[in-house]
Amino acid sequence: MAKSSLLSLLLFGATSFASPASPLTKRETVTVTQTINSPSSTSSIWSTGAKTDFPIHSSCNHTERAQLERALGEAVTLAKHAMEHILRWRNSSEIYQKYFGNASTGEPIGWFEKVVAGDRGGYLFRCDNPDGNCAQEGWGGHWRGSNATDETVICPLSYSTRKPLEAMCGYGYTVTGSNTNFYFASDLLHRLYHMPAIGEGTVEHYAGEYDECLELAETHPEEAVRNSDSLQYFALEAYAYDIALPGEGCVGKPVVPSSTPVASQTGVPTPTVTQAPSVTSEAAKECHTHSDGTEHCL
Repeated sequence: MAKSSLLSLLLFGATSFASPASPLTKRETVTVTQTINSPSSTSSIWSTGAKTDFPIHSSCNHTERAQLERALGEAVTLAKHAMEHILRWRNSSEIYQKYFGNASTGEPIGWFEKVVAGDRGGYLFRCDNPDGNCAQEGWGGHWRGSNATDETVICPLSYSTRKPLEAMCGYGYTVTGSNTNFYFASDLLHRLYHMPAIGEGTVEHYAGEYDECLELAETHPEEAVRNSDSLQYFALEAYAYDIALPGEGCVGKPVVPSSTPVASQTGVPTPTVTQAPSVTSEAAKECHTHSDGTEHCL
């Protein structure tokens, strides 16, 4: 190759690499343009003003507030595990089938999720006695109903009798033989569902006792998934079986009503004396009001 041709080729290459309109320069310009079009800081505006703490009224003293905050946290723990149990096993879970039958899993997951992650600005817990109900024997708390739709009162009885969630399966507790309000967490779960912001007037009492809830799951599963007591029983049993005593739980044996034997006519029947059962403060009947104004006692 001639020297003049080789020199021309080298000069041409140097000119090409030094061109200001090279592909590299264009790519850098595009990058700057993409930065301008990136999402701005306004993307978090949708959550502005959200309430993440449970609202507790100033009527609660330091001790009551401390207990209530802990118990509400435990209610979230109970609901969260109930939701996670369903998400893990769906409706193949025997515990799920027991309380909700063949119902779709979406609704109970939603009710538990509302307790776990729903906005907490639409209701209020208070510790005074504005309606006078705490003065009645056996009242651990009540939803205020038409007096204040978004408020519930926690009476002194709750603070003195409710057990912590860490004691699950302790104190002789069994799912079948103990009240759903034995633990402060499950009691508050029930009270949260009374709040319109949580239960939406849909979670109600379609069945109450353990055996009634099991029957509801078989006959009306569409009601079981929005039955307050069924949601409580499920959350309690799932937590006991999965967390407290893994693989064992503390279901207990269902209480079977004893049948009255027919008296023999071969002799003179001997009269029996039935003694009234003793009443303790922890076994006292507890009452509260419902959204329709009716009174419910356990």
